[in-house]
Amino acid sequence: MRMIYCILIGYFIGTINPSYIIARLRGFDIRERGSKNAGASNALINFGKAVGVACALFDILKATGAVLLSEALTGGYAYALPITAVSCIIGHIFPFYMRFRGGKGLACLGGAILAFDIRVFLIMLGIAIVIALMTDYICFVPITASVAFPIVYGVMKSDLIGALILCAATAVMLIKHTENIRRILAGREMHLSYLWKKDEETERMKNAGGE
Repeated sequence: MRMIYCILIGYFIGTINPSYIIARLRGFDIRERGSKNAGASNALINFGKAVGVACALFDILKATGAVLLSEALTGGYAYALPITAVSCIIGHIFPFYMRFRGGKGLACLGGAILAFDIRVFLIMLGIAIVIALMTDYICFVPITASVAFPIVYGVMKSDLIGALILCAATAVMLIKHTENIRRILAGREMHLSYLWKKDEETERMKNAGGE
C-alpha cells in the first residue's frame, strides 16, 4: 500500500502543469508553439522570463512537495523518495489529461534532488549551469543530471534498489531527449543564448528551419 500511495501522490501531483494551464487560459496549446514542449523552457519562450522562471519553480517545488508528502504519509518508507520521484517525473511527462504529451521532466528531477539533499541540489545546479553555458544547449542538463542522480543517490544512501528505481526516470528522460539530439546534429536546436540574444537566435532558427 505504501508503494501505491507513493505512485499515486507522485503521478497526480506531477501532472499539474503550469505552462500548459497558463497557455490554455490565454487561448492556445503551448505544445503547438515555440519548442512545442509543455515545460518551463517553452513557457519562457512564449511568455517571457518571469513566467518561465515561475513555471520552473512550480515544477521543482511540486516534486519536492510530492516526495515530502509521500515520506510523511508512509511513515518514512525506505523507497518513498525514488518511487515518488519517478512517478512525479512520469506524471509530468505523460499527464493523462494532456493525452500523455507533457514536459520533459528536468524541473521535477531537480525537485526530487532538492527533497533528497539541498547540498546535492546546489552542487548539481552549479554543475548544470556550467554544462549549459559551455554547450549552449539546455538539453544536456537533464541528460547528464538524470544519469548522475541515481549514482549519487545509490552511493550516498548505500541503496542499490533505490538507485535502480531512479534509473526508470533516467531511461524515460533520455528517450524524451533523443529528438533534441537529432535537432542539435541538424543545427535546429535552440541555443541557451536565446535568453540574451533573442533576435539573433530567432533569425538563426528561422534560417535553419527550426521550430
